[in-house]
Formats: sequence, structure tokens, C-alpha cells
Amino acid sequence: MNVTILGAGAWGAALGKLLRKNGHAVTLWDIDARTLGELRAGHSERYLPGVALPTDWTTELDWDRAVAGRDCLVFAVPSRVFRGVASRLVKPAPILVSVTKGIEYDTGLTMCRILQEAAPGCGIAALSGPSFALEVARGIPTAIVCASESDAVSRQAQAMFHRPTFRVYRSTDTLGVELGGALKNIIAIGAGVCDGLGYGDNSKAALVTRAIAEMRRFGVACGAQAETFAGLSGLGDLTVTCFSRLSRNRALGERLGRGETMEAIFASAPKLAEGHPTARSAVRLARQLAVSTPIIDEVHAMLYEGKNVQQAVQDLLGRALKAED
Repeated sequence: MNVTILGAGAWGAALGKLLRKNGHAVTLWDIDARTLGELRAGHSERYLPGVALPTDWTTELDWDRAVAGRDCLVFAVPSRVFRGVASRLVKPAPILVSVTKGIEYDTGLTMCRILQEAAPGCGIAALSGPSFALEVARGIPTAIVCASESDAVSRQAQAMFHRPTFRVYRSTDTLGVELGGALKNIIAIGAGVCDGLGYGDNSKAALVTRAIAEMRRFGVACGAQAETFAGLSGLGDLTVTCFSRLSRNRALGERLGRGETMEAIFASAPKLAEGHPTARSAVRLARQLAVSTPIIDEVHAMLYEGKNVQQAVQDLLGRALKAED
């Protein structure tokens, strides 16, 4: 297939390498000429340090040349610019795949639902699961899930991405797969706070377990299937993001837990992790749906209201006693 990846950051480049190994013609589009220059030379020290990348792919700054005549477009841009990029589609490819994790603030829509608005009639799929770009680029065994409302589309995308070290499962619950990938980033910030405060494994295990119940409750209220949150895009992605040192969301929370302010974190890392904007979107949507999301609420309060991290933990632990759900 002739595939263009929109967004040549770590994830876009890692997937581009994978697709090229599978024999597909790959074009990487980005607005950053410096990034594309590195990729043409077969490396990306900014995003994938030490990883050998293909040199027989194409890089493109020009939007029209990048998307014209493609069989598939893979959206790997940040959630905050996703709609803007999707709105540029005039003659979209037959298959559109989102690998972006987030919830749009104004509408409460996931990325695939934005694509449905921007490109009605196209085959749309989401790719999600426990998959750090650096490990995928290094060929470390990974399993993810490809979700689409169309079984034909999910099978085609599954075949396109699957490799011996990159196992792809299928799902028809696109909404659940996307929400799992988005919400886990918020929880990982909370897990990082636990690390920053010096808490142990008990604390993080409790957080992860209760977060699954919260994510499932939120997802079902949105129309997703409950069982999806026990799979790769829910429990799997949540686990790796909460525990791995590669997780930017966990790292953000750790800095908060150590007492740094959001202003200081912004100053040193202006490109914040996806859990930061997603927390704002998720709280707004949860309130619209009247869904209880105590962990997400406390992470939001730490990020946006300057709430003391110790107080946030105390408020979570001090809630009324209840049965486990």
C-alpha cells in the first residue's frame, strides 16, 4: 500500500519504520523541516535516539503532495491540532487510521469521531495499546489493538501493521479503544504523583485497579463496551503508562509530586504530555454525563487549579466508604 503518516514524531517515525519493513511505500509528512531532514538521513536523535531508521522512505513538507493518491493516511499528530489537520482533507484516502490519543475539549469527541465528521464515507480505524514508540522502533515484542466499526477496515489495517514483533488484534469497539488510550494518560499523571511523593507499589497498584473501574464507568456512559477496558487499550496501556520510566505522563506527575509547579514544568517542557489537555476534556465530559470520576477529578485539580498534591491524595482516600465495583 501507498501510505502517508501525518506527523513525523516518535510514534509516526516508529510506525513508518514498521510499515516500511512490511513492504509498504511510506511518506512522512510534518511541518518541521529539521525533523524531516533527520529522517531522510535514516535517524531521529530528537525522538528515537540510537535507532536506525529507513532511508528509502519519502519525507514531505508539502501537504498536497503528501496526501495525493494515497491508499491510507495515518494520523500521528497531537490531539490539540488533530481537527485542524483533519479539516485539510479534500480527497481523503480510502482508509484513515488514528494513532492519536485524546478527547477534543469543545465537542467531547475522540479522534476517530473527528475523522468521521471530516471525511464521511472513509474507512476509519484506531490503533491503540501498550506501545512506547522507542520500543516499537527497536523491534521489542509488542501487542496492540486495531478498532473499526467496519470489520473489513479493521482486517485491512491489522494486516498492514502486523509483524512478528508487533502483534495486532481486532476490535469493533472503536470508542472504547480510543477512550481507554486517552483516559489512561490522565491516570498515569496520578501514578507519577505517587512516585514523586515516594509512595510504594501498594499505592500504585491500588490506583491502577480503581482507575480501571473509573475508566470503565466513564466509557460505558459514553456508549463504549465495558469489556474493552480489560483489554490491551485499557488495562494493558494503563499498566505500561503508569509504571514505565518512558512515560511522559508519569514523568509529569512525578515532577508534580516532588513539588514542582505547572509553571516550572511548562518552562522546561513546553510540549506537555497528552494527559494534560485530556484531563480538562474528560472532566468536562464527565460532568455533562453525570459520571463519578474521582481520580480524574483530582488529577485535573492538581493540573489546572493548583491543588496541593498531598491534599489531593487525602481527599481521594477520605471519600465515603463503598463496595468495590
